[in-house]
Amino acid sequence: MKTRLLIPLLASLLLLQGCKITYSFSGTSIQADVTSITINFIEYRAARVNPSLSNDLTEAIRNQFRRMTSLEQVETDGDMEISGQITGYDVSAAAVTADEVAARNKLTVTVKVQFTDKKHPEENFDKSFSAYSEYDSTNTLDAVESSLCEEIIEKLVEDIFNASVAQW
Repeated sequence: MKTRLLIPLLASLLLLQGCKITYSFSGTSIQADVTSITINFIEYRAARVNPSLSNDLTEAIRNQFRRMTSLEQVETDGDMEISGQITGYDVSAAAVTADEVAARNKLTVTVKVQFTDKKHPEENFDKSFSAYSEYDSTNTLDAVESSLCEEIIEKLVEDIFNASVAQW
Protein backbone atom coordinates (compact mmCIF):
# COMPACT_ATOMS: atom_id res chain seq x y z
CA MET A 1 0.00 0.00 0.00
CA LYS A 2 2.77 2.44 0.94
CA THR A 3 4.69 1.59 -2.21
CA ARG A 4 1.71 2.53 -4.40
CA LEU A 5 1.71 6.01 -2.82
CA LEU A 6 5.48 6.42 -2.74
CA ILE A 7 6.12 5.78 -6.45
CA PRO A 8 3.80 8.56 -7.77
CA LEU A 9 5.15 10.94 -5.15
CA LEU A 10 8.75 10.30 -6.18
CA ALA A 11 7.86 10.58 -9.86
CA SER A 12 6.18 13.95 -9.20
CA LEU A 13 9.23 15.25 -7.34
CA LEU A 14 11.54 14.22 -10.18
CA LEU A 15 9.33 15.95 -12.75
CA LEU A 16 9.21 19.14 -10.72
CA GLN A 17 12.99 19.24 -10.41
CA GLY A 18 13.27 19.22 -14.19
CA CYS A 19 11.15 22.36 -14.58
CA LYS A 20 12.97 25.52 -15.63
CA ILE A 21 10.32 27.97 -14.47
CA THR A 22 10.08 29.03 -10.86
CA TYR A 23 6.53 29.38 -9.62
CA SER A 24 5.74 31.23 -6.44
CA PHE A 25 2.78 31.88 -4.20
CA SER A 26 2.65 35.44 -5.59
CA GLY A 27 1.63 34.09 -8.99
CA THR A 28 4.89 34.87 -10.76
CA SER A 29 6.50 32.52 -13.25
CA ILE A 30 10.09 33.67 -13.56
CA GLN A 31 12.64 31.49 -15.30
CA ALA A 32 15.11 29.98 -12.82
CA ASP A 33 18.13 31.53 -14.56
CA VAL A 34 16.73 35.08 -14.18
CA THR A 35 18.05 36.65 -10.97
CA SER A 36 18.00 40.43 -11.43
CA ILE A 37 15.89 43.27 -12.78
CA THR A 38 16.55 46.88 -13.73
CA ILE A 39 13.55 49.17 -13.31
CA ASN A 40 14.30 52.46 -15.02
CA PHE A 41 12.68 55.78 -14.15
CA ILE A 42 9.32 56.10 -15.90
CA GLU A 43 9.58 59.33 -17.91
CA TYR A 44 6.78 61.87 -18.08
CA ARG A 45 5.75 62.76 -21.63
CA ALA A 46 2.07 63.66 -21.29
CA ALA A 47 0.84 67.11 -22.28
CA ARG A 48 -0.92 67.80 -18.97
CA VAL A 49 1.58 67.98 -16.10
CA ASN A 50 1.61 66.05 -12.83
CA PRO A 51 5.07 66.64 -11.34
CA SER A 52 5.11 63.68 -8.94
CA LEU A 53 3.47 60.97 -11.06
CA SER A 54 6.67 59.66 -12.71
CA ASN A 55 8.44 59.23 -9.42
CA ASP A 56 5.40 57.74 -7.66
CA LEU A 57 4.79 55.21 -10.45
CA THR A 58 8.46 54.22 -10.68
CA GLU A 59 8.70 53.65 -6.92
CA ALA A 60 5.43 51.70 -6.85
CA ILE A 61 6.71 49.34 -9.58
CA ARG A 62 10.00 48.85 -7.72
CA ASN A 63 8.16 48.15 -4.46
CA GLN A 64 5.89 45.61 -6.14
CA PHE A 65 8.88 43.70 -7.49
CA ARG A 66 10.58 43.83 -4.07
CA ARG A 67 7.47 42.48 -2.34
CA MET A 68 6.42 39.87 -4.88
CA THR A 69 9.68 38.48 -6.29
CA SER A 70 13.14 37.51 -5.13
CA LEU A 71 14.78 39.34 -8.03
CA GLU A 72 17.69 41.57 -7.12
CA GLN A 73 17.09 45.13 -8.29
CA VAL A 74 20.17 46.53 -10.01
CA GLU A 75 20.84 49.95 -11.56
CA THR A 76 21.98 48.57 -14.94
CA ASP A 77 22.28 45.31 -16.86
CA GLY A 78 19.57 43.31 -15.07
CA ASP A 79 18.43 40.04 -16.60
CA MET A 80 15.07 41.76 -17.00
CA GLU A 81 14.52 45.44 -17.65
CA ILE A 82 11.47 47.69 -17.45
CA SER A 83 11.37 51.18 -18.87
CA GLY A 84 8.53 53.39 -19.94
CA GLN A 85 6.90 56.74 -20.49
CA ILE A 86 3.69 58.26 -19.19
CA THR A 87 2.10 59.25 -22.50
CA GLY A 88 -1.36 60.29 -21.36
CA TYR A 89 -2.85 62.18 -18.42
CA ASP A 90 -6.35 63.14 -19.44
CA VAL A 91 -9.61 64.26 -17.87
CA SER A 92 -12.88 63.49 -19.64
CA ALA A 93 -16.58 63.38 -18.84
CA ALA A 94 -17.65 59.99 -17.53
CA ALA A 95 -21.37 60.71 -17.02
CA VAL A 96 -23.48 63.54 -18.37
CA THR A 97 -26.69 64.94 -16.85
CA ALA A 98 -29.86 65.71 -18.81
CA ASP A 99 -28.63 69.31 -19.05
CA GLU A 100 -25.52 68.04 -20.88
CA VAL A 101 -23.28 68.88 -17.92
CA ALA A 102 -20.69 66.43 -16.64
CA ALA A 103 -21.91 64.71 -13.47
CA ARG A 104 -18.76 62.63 -13.14
CA ASN A 105 -15.32 63.07 -14.60
CA LYS A 106 -12.67 60.50 -15.30
CA LEU A 107 -8.89 60.84 -14.94
CA THR A 108 -7.08 58.43 -17.24
CA VAL A 109 -3.33 57.73 -17.18
CA THR A 110 -1.64 55.88 -20.04
CA VAL A 111 1.85 54.39 -19.76
CA LYS A 112 3.86 52.87 -22.59
CA VAL A 113 6.09 50.12 -21.16
CA GLN A 114 9.05 48.32 -22.67
CA PHE A 115 9.85 44.99 -21.00
CA THR A 116 13.02 43.14 -21.91
CA ASP A 117 14.07 39.69 -20.72
CA LYS A 118 17.67 39.34 -21.89
CA LYS A 119 17.78 35.60 -21.23
CA HIS A 120 14.37 34.85 -22.74
CA PRO A 121 13.70 37.41 -25.50
CA GLU A 122 10.45 35.71 -26.50
CA GLU A 123 8.96 37.28 -23.35
CA ASN A 124 9.78 40.87 -24.45
CA PHE A 125 6.98 43.34 -25.08
CA ASP A 126 6.36 46.98 -25.86
CA LYS A 127 2.78 47.96 -25.06
CA SER A 128 0.57 50.57 -23.46
CA PHE A 129 -1.38 50.26 -20.23
CA SER A 130 -4.21 52.56 -19.18
CA ALA A 131 -6.08 52.96 -15.94
CA TYR A 132 -8.65 55.47 -14.78
CA SER A 133 -10.55 56.63 -11.76
CA GLU A 134 -13.77 58.62 -11.68
CA TYR A 135 -14.70 61.54 -9.46
CA ASP A 136 -17.74 63.71 -8.87
CA SER A 137 -17.71 66.83 -11.03
CA THR A 138 -18.55 68.97 -8.00
CA ASN A 139 -14.91 68.44 -6.99
CA THR A 140 -12.01 70.05 -8.77
CA LEU A 141 -9.23 67.85 -10.11
CA ASP A 142 -6.81 69.58 -7.71
CA ALA A 143 -8.96 68.50 -4.75
CA VAL A 144 -9.03 64.80 -5.65
CA GLU A 145 -5.96 64.34 -7.84
CA SER A 146 -3.75 62.78 -5.17
CA SER A 147 -6.21 60.03 -4.21
CA LEU A 148 -7.14 59.38 -7.85
CA CYS A 149 -3.48 58.96 -8.78
CA GLU A 150 -2.94 56.49 -5.92
CA GLU A 151 -5.80 54.32 -7.24
CA ILE A 152 -4.59 54.59 -10.82
CA ILE A 153 -0.99 53.77 -9.92
CA GLU A 154 -2.14 50.68 -8.03
CA LYS A 155 -4.04 49.44 -11.10
CA LEU A 156 -1.18 50.22 -13.50
CA VAL A 157 1.42 48.51 -11.31
CA GLU A 158 -0.71 45.37 -11.08
CA ASP A 159 -1.19 45.29 -14.86
CA ILE A 160 2.51 45.88 -15.60
CA PHE A 161 3.62 43.31 -13.03
CA ASN A 162 1.19 40.69 -14.33
CA ALA A 163 2.19 41.26 -17.95
CA SER A 164 5.91 41.05 -17.21
CA VAL A 165 6.39 38.24 -14.69
CA ALA A 166 3.01 36.62 -14.22
CA GLN A 167 2.28 36.43 -17.99
CA TRP A 168 -1.43 37.09 -17.52
